[in-house]
Amino acid sequence: MSRPATLPDQWSDVVIVGGGAAGLCLALQLTATATTTRSVVVVEPPEGPSRPRERTWCFWDEGSCDFEEAISASWSRLRVHGTDGREITVDPVPLRYRMLRSTQFEQFVHARLAAHPRARVLRATAGAVRDTADGAAVSCVASDGRPLTLRARHLFDSRPLQALPPARTCLLQHFRGWFVRTAAERFDPTVADLMDFRVPQPRHGLAFGYVLPLASDRALIEYTEFSRAPLTTAAYEASLGHYCREILRLGAFTVEAAEQGAIPMTDARFPRRIGPAVFRIGTAGGATRPATGYTFAAAQRQSRAIADALEAGRPLVPPPHGRRALAMDAVLLRALDTGRIDGPDLFTDLFSRIPTERLLRFLDGATTLREEWAIGLRTPIGPMLRTAVELPLLPCHFRPAPRPASRSAPQSALRSAESSS
Repeated sequence: MSRPATLPDQWSDVVIVGGGAAGLCLALQLTATATTTRSVVVVEPPEGPSRPRERTWCFWDEGSCDFEEAISASWSRLRVHGTDGREITVDPVPLRYRMLRSTQFEQFVHARLAAHPRARVLRATAGAVRDTADGAAVSCVASDGRPLTLRARHLFDSRPLQALPPARTCLLQHFRGWFVRTAAERFDPTVADLMDFRVPQPRHGLAFGYVLPLASDRALIEYTEFSRAPLTTAAYEASLGHYCREILRLGAFTVEAAEQGAIPMTDARFPRRIGPAVFRIGTAGGATRPATGYTFAAAQRQSRAIADALEAGRPLVPPPHGRRALAMDAVLLRALDTGRIDGPDLFTDLFSRIPTERLLRFLDGATTLREEWAIGLRTPIGPMLRTAVELPLLPCHFRPAPRPASRSAPQSALRSAESSS
């Protein structure tokens, strides 16, 4: 049943606050057909410092996807390098590793919404969300400074949290990446390097390089750590420079753009419903896989489940990850945080000893209990069992959420990142 037309600008069936990966995925699912009668409004920040910088999202799947034309690149082979230089190249058939740039995905979804008769994007700064007698409301300030209130039957909030829920373990997957162009052909465009552990390892946690070739002379190269706190931009730059020059031996190259971010890796439980008609989605709703930091595939699953639930008249947000997967991740995070297991050795061994397609399904939470048991037997059993026993006895603590990179994120190192070695 539609709302009476007396409030055409304020009332919608669904309001989505935040146009990041989760918000755009949900909007795409809710407007999948032109005959959908549900009205949808996506609230995105106006241009300015509060609007996030361009980001890269990666995931694996099989076959084509609903937004194939927005995919920036994909790879049929994956590679892992151990700390000892051991190289493992695998073919995860039928899966492919895919890369999306946020700008292309946003343009794709916005075009779909513009063509839909009951969907629109509103550029405004969203404020407080509250429950109402017939749904929910959010106070906004439009790009022209005009205050307005949006009301909806269901409201989905994807904005980052100011503080994470209490957790026993909380690491960050934090990184900085360079989009580089080399003077000579240095990359194999068919192979993505998921984890290169030949970089110097920190005293706490683990570190790896990450290489996504876009052409024989272009790639996204990242330095990533799993640890308790992010680095300074200068420290990331130094680590990236060392990786590109001393390990990859790229020769002369130019940095054309950079990206930086931090993703929570925590065993906290994220509430998905914060009011009768208000729900959280994306990382704020627990879509980030604790042990890997991957979010995009779970955001897609969560969006499909929400669309199906609304179609069936059930206003809910299903959990993006199963309880068994979250329990295993909690053990792994604690074992990594305490140093009981060697992270680089663990991930290198998993890729060398387990069929890749099964391992990727495991990392995505799509394996059976029997498959998970077999994978568990290939981990350091003693340290993992000790961690599993102590975990329920540990207290939970509150921690601040990592701050997302804004458009004003430091870019001062770009000019100095050129190499002629």
